Amino acid sequence: MRLALVHDWLNQRGGAEDVLETLVETFPGAPVYTSIYWRDGMPPAYRSWDIRTTWMNRLPGIYRHHQPYLPLYPLAFASLDLSGYDVVLSNKSGFCHGVRTGRAVHICYCLTPTRFVWNFEDYAAREGLPAPVRWALRPLIAVLRRWDWRAAQRVTRFIAISREVQARIRRYYGRESVIIYPPVETDRFRPAPTHDDYYLIVSRLVPYRRIDLAVEAFSRLGLPLVIAGDGRDRPRLESMAGPTVTFLGRVPDSALPDLFARCRAYVLPGVEDFGIAPVQAQAAGRPVIAFGAGGALDTVIPGRTGVFFHEPTPEALAQAVRAFDPESVDPRDCVRNAARFDRRVFEEQILALVGTAAT
Repeated sequence: MRLALVHDWLNQRGGAEDVLETLVETFPGAPVYTSIYWRDGMPPAYRSWDIRTTWMNRLPGIYRHHQPYLPLYPLAFASLDLSGYDVVLSNKSGFCHGVRTGRAVHICYCLTPTRFVWNFEDYAAREGLPAPVRWALRPLIAVLRRWDWRAAQRVTRFIAISREVQARIRRYYGRESVIIYPPVETDRFRPAPTHDDYYLIVSRLVPYRRIDLAVEAFSRLGLPLVIAGDGRDRPRLESMAGPTVTFLGRVPDSALPDLFARCRAYVLPGVEDFGIAPVQAQAAGRPVIAFGAGGALDTVIPGRTGVFFHEPTPEALAQAVRAFDPESVDPRDCVRNAARFDRRVFEEQILALVGTAAT
């Protein structure tokens, strides 16, 4: 069976790249088609992969500033003809499901329907786009929606990463899907004998993650909040943070198990498509305080491994923090729940689905 992997872009590392790394190991030797590849900005291990880029890889400044080029991605992926493969497996949050596959089986592992296309008004508000810019972009967004919908109709089978994404696939594309949760290396994490008093967030610092809710809530509460991660929203978040909020910046992967295991509880303030970090926290035996929407509904068991708050406001989060006692949660329940999302489970399920679809 000749199989090709397709990924949107390789200029930053996040949850999508965690999935891709597992797919590369699950299907050794499969080429990875992508729009751009920043060799020096991605992990050295990627250099051993068979990575094949589009013409966009030659555009000036695209590695650090790929967003202004977003209207070009549909053209780039539509130029890729992968009809010579038996199976094409796309790992999609943008436009990579638009490759031409001919009679090949096209399985789309959908991290989310393209966010800024289908939720443009919310995206524009969070990004602070001026009203004239929004007005000018709306005709382009309408064109991209039509392209995105047509590309989705050519996919043979969709896989969703959560019930939230499954509902979006049905709402925006009119397609059904099965759920296979993203892979989490849960065996990297272990509960610690004791924990410290800080609350924890591990995330890219971008507006849609709503880290601002947590910064404001914990600044008002005067409780210690540790934020690991970096991103373009960091200056704004630091400017609004009180003295109990600490920004660590990027943290090496090797430091994460101890950071998770020693926190009082993990905080998830925004709507995640899935959310790997809350699973990692539970694998380390720690509970989660999460906004009750998105992937958290799949990964957190309220009353057993954490608690939800239901209004996206600092006040609602602060109230949940005050009312929740992390000591009431049995770390063993957290570990057992996290095991449902282990990498081995993902590998078994994706291999079975690809094998079935290819026959």
